[in-house]
Amino acid sequence: MKSSNLKAIIACILWGSAFAGAKIGFEYAPPIYLSGLRFTLAGLLLLPVIIIKKEDWRNALKYWKFMLLFGFVQTFLQYGLFFMGLNRVPGAISSIIIGAGPLFVAIMAHLTLKDDKMTLRKMLAIALGMAGIIFISFTQGDITQTNPQFYLGVVLLVSSNIIGSYTNIMVVKKKEYSISPLVLTSFANFTGGLMLLLTAFIVEKPEIKFYPIEFYGALIWLALIPAVSFSLWYGLLQKPGVKVSELNMWKFIVPVTGCVLSWLLLPGEYPTISSVIGIVIITFAVRMMFKDQR
Repeated sequence: MKSSNLKAIIACILWGSAFAGAKIGFEYAPPIYLSGLRFTLAGLLLLPVIIIKKEDWRNALKYWKFMLLFGFVQTFLQYGLFFMGLNRVPGAISSIIIGAGPLFVAIMAHLTLKDDKMTLRKMLAIALGMAGIIFISFTQGDITQTNPQFYLGVVLLVSSNIIGSYTNIMVVKKKEYSISPLVLTSFANFTGGLMLLLTAFIVEKPEIKFYPIEFYGALIWLALIPAVSFSLWYGLLQKPGVKVSELNMWKFIVPVTGCVLSWLLLPGEYPTISSVIGIVIITFAVRMMFKDQR
């Protein structure tokens, strides 16, 4: 297996684990506040790594305007919307929407990048992957909803997906900046996290207090996820010849990981024959997309 594929898989597995961690965190803290704590901490966690690896942060700071904009779009907008939507929508529908990420990215890349157009294989792989996600999601809970908050949550998650697709394009279009992925991740997470915290204190007015140890365990894990996964992902996006739509096909792994970890960590969650079939379909879709790679 190529090292780039392994890095993509690791990033997607980490992202998939965020569903269970977020659900635990929601028991104690409101969504924007939790998201702000998560990303601010994630940005700080990368600072020792940047120093130890002697990353060229001085060069990166020349592009501070781009990185600040990126932090606003990627962390503040995308993940602020994601956490607010996830707090309103059951896991079944969340899996469908978040799992549709590769479809949004493929469309965005087709419209904005000259060398990343839609192909027949890509369309078939996306269709199969979406079928697998829907197959899984329809077995994970009641998808019949009449609560207005549910529909608001769907809109928030779809908006988060669209913005997330655009952030991938932003990184690809700025390859010539040669910004260290670690520095970009740290800067974007920290600045976006501060924006989320400021918003939380205005909108949610969270209570500052000591939480149970379970909350801090979930928070640390939630912070490690973006610190590691985005560092890997941005490094892959900056590689020559990488097509953003093909790389994002690996994100079909995210809802699969979310399901498996939910079965292991959350009470009342368990595998079914239908969900296992869905996972097999997704695996086949990813394999079909990358079958020529060694």
